[in-house]
Amino acid sequence: MTPTTTTTTSTEAGLRQAYEAAGQGHVFQYFSQLDADAQTALLAQLGDIDVARCNRIFAKATTAAAHDHDSFDPLPAASFSSTLDARNAAAVAAWRAAGLALIARGKVAVILLAGGQGTRLGSSAPKGCYDVGLPSHKSLFQLQGERILSVQKIAAKAHPEHAATAIVPWYVMTSEPTRAATESYFKENKYFGLNPEQVFFFNQGVLPAFTMDGKILLENKGVVSTAPDGNGGIYKALKKEGVLADLEKRGIPYVHAYCVDNCLVKVADPIFIGYCVSKNTGCGVKVVPKRAANEPVGVVCLREKKFSVVEYSEIPTELSEQVNPDGSLVYSAANIANHFYTTEFLNSIEEMEKSLEFHVAKKKIKHIDLTTNELVAPTSNNGIKLELFIFDVFPYCEQLAVLETARTEEFSPLKNGPGSKEDNPETSRADVLAQSKRFIEAAGGSVVGDVELSPLISYDGEGLEAVKGVTFEGPKYVSSL
Repeated sequence: MTPTTTTTTSTEAGLRQAYEAAGQGHVFQYFSQLDADAQTALLAQLGDIDVARCNRIFAKATTAAAHDHDSFDPLPAASFSSTLDARNAAAVAAWRAAGLALIARGKVAVILLAGGQGTRLGSSAPKGCYDVGLPSHKSLFQLQGERILSVQKIAAKAHPEHAATAIVPWYVMTSEPTRAATESYFKENKYFGLNPEQVFFFNQGVLPAFTMDGKILLENKGVVSTAPDGNGGIYKALKKEGVLADLEKRGIPYVHAYCVDNCLVKVADPIFIGYCVSKNTGCGVKVVPKRAANEPVGVVCLREKKFSVVEYSEIPTELSEQVNPDGSLVYSAANIANHFYTTEFLNSIEEMEKSLEFHVAKKKIKHIDLTTNELVAPTSNNGIKLELFIFDVFPYCEQLAVLETARTEEFSPLKNGPGSKEDNPETSRADVLAQSKRFIEAAGGSVVGDVELSPLISYDGEGLEAVKGVTFEGPKYVSSL
């Protein structure tokens, strides 16, 4: 008992000193009123927060200059290629071959951003567990896990001499509320056929919530109010949670990162990997063409001569509507949160973070009033949450590899609940079924009704010679040929 008490006292003294020096000593205001367990929990939480870093982030975010008069330019031709351009067919084949060779040699990993819950979908489970209503009733997690299995098999077949190393590690970023449920779901489903040793779970980071003048808010007398630090928090989490160390141990130089809510994502896409490696760049991004000039999506372009993702509302209308001689939009590269990195680049971000500008979100935040000692549920914005976006590193890239792909084949986000206007379970289901139909018909078969092809049969429409002349009648789930 004595060593524990001494350690706690020592920890408390050190933390008090650090927080007092940072002007945040009020977090200890109720410490003496807490029982031993609550004191230990608060000290653990405070010890996990780099208070000097938090102050620095707050100061930079809240004093940043406005971007009202920024200049915008289209992407340089050297940074952009499209799989939609028939003239690139030979290049696409070469990128695919190069990507498969890297996968076969065990040089590619995947990072999945899966920290969100399915709240908007009417579910409290992690969003990746959601079933969009396919004939197979597979979840987003299962579809994506099976695509990893499928691309591993294709790579091993293309390079049988490397069959034993054709393994794509899957790093799954969760959040504190979804971690246990996500791990349990993977275990219950036997990791969707993957080797458990190739799946690595880690948590998204959090930052304290602040008052408007930069004081850390308390959720209750023994808990600091926190919020996720945005999908850009992945960069710090990769270091803190041991992902970068694990990538180094496995000898993996290339990473594909994506969001869980895209039911059409080509996980570890060999074409994208091969393209980005051919560009000899540390960072790449996959985009799809905007549907229309006024589609409210972020666009990859140049801002102040630096690579950026610019929100629709930030680009002047005359630029949004600008067209090329062929009638296509000049600013058409819609961001879909689908990225490539070298591990060397990921390791360099820790130093870069000191220059990154976090985004301010003013929110209504429940907290303890330090004067009245009462819990307050405000009716107007009273505090600030800070977040970083995953694309906030783009301006620090000397070169960015941008690959345009077909929206119908690669992007169908699940953002909204059943019956909503767009990006809902119904559109996700329809897009997966439409892709299965295209694959079958391109191979010479035909489809009547709702027919779903398993990713284990075909990753990208390949290997379907057996469907020629065959009619599939739905509803049907095709798990073997």
